[in-house]
Amino acid sequence: MNIKSLLLGSAAALAAVSGAHAADAIVAAEPEPLEYVRICDAYGAGYFFIPGTETCLKVGGMVRTEGGWYNAYNPGPGGDRGTYWHTRAQLSIDTASDTEYGPLKTDTVYRFDWNDGKDTTTKLLWANISLGGFLVGKQDSQYNLFAGYAGNVINDDVIWDGPYELNQITYNYDAGNGFTAVVSLEDSNSGADKTSFGGAWVQSVQNHYAPNVVAGAGYKAGAWQFRVVGGYDSIVEEGAIKARVDADFGVFKAFLMGGWNTNGDKLNQYAGSNLDPSACPVGRGDLCGWGDWALWTGFTVPINDKLQANAQFAYTDSKILEVTANVRWNPVKNLLVQPEVTYTNFDSVNQDQWAGILRFQRSF
Repeated sequence: MNIKSLLLGSAAALAAVSGAHAADAIVAAEPEPLEYVRICDAYGAGYFFIPGTETCLKVGGMVRTEGGWYNAYNPGPGGDRGTYWHTRAQLSIDTASDTEYGPLKTDTVYRFDWNDGKDTTTKLLWANISLGGFLVGKQDSQYNLFAGYAGNVINDDVIWDGPYELNQITYNYDAGNGFTAVVSLEDSNSGADKTSFGGAWVQSVQNHYAPNVVAGAGYKAGAWQFRVVGGYDSIVEEGAIKARVDADFGVFKAFLMGGWNTNGDKLNQYAGSNLDPSACPVGRGDLCGWGDWALWTGFTVPINDKLQANAQFAYTDSKILEVTANVRWNPVKNLLVQPEVTYTNFDSVNQDQWAGILRFQRSF
């Protein structure tokens, strides 16, 4: 055998072995095409399609930390809390999808609070479903939402403007020409017998089944908007009505709101109180509420695109005065720095109080 024959034989053997190994090799599967997140702008900024579905999702929230001095809601010794520090994290998750009846939406808000070294508290703030103008689930009372709360300040409810965070069945109507209306059946949050403010407010009774009722109507034309809303407390069997006018004058915005209590000697869910009982004389818990009526007014002045000033003034038939002012500064987008000061005077107990807050908040 010569050298040439040996080389040819070796090459043939090597080719045969290589072919056999190649037949046993595992062939890698082709990679699946990558599905990118699609923007869903039909329901506003921030929504995107959940991959593989036609449901849109929006995730947002904020982180807030603030220091406070004294207590605008309590003029008595219990209000002398000195300096406190509060931190909050909040997460909101919204969904939306198209149906033959309009958008099907959910709105969920989770809240986590840490107060002065105390244990963290958690809360399901809102959780509701809406479709075709109907809403069912937990949200602030329509007595507050429809009327527009009570000003662009932190301590906007020293004078009670209505209940928050309750289960409800609500229908909102929008005619598309500036006219809107709302009707809502709301949870009375009743279960066991409970009274407060020396018996002036019956907040809960056993075996109570009737819901509270809220109804309102409004109209907006150009720079002006008018809204009226009423609430009936099925436990107290009394209620309250609020009427509000808003105006945008370009260089500033202003509002005026008045409330009437159907029985000034009692408190109810729609003319109640956020105050400590020390804000009223012994045996006169009704003086912690409105009395027969309450008034709120306030304004917003945009100074530039990063700074605005706000103020709110409120007064009641029970002679409670509250004045709050702040500035809202956005040094960069989604970052808020807000100092605020509040003065309260409680004529019925001849006490007044100054309180302040310095807030830092990052929203996303």
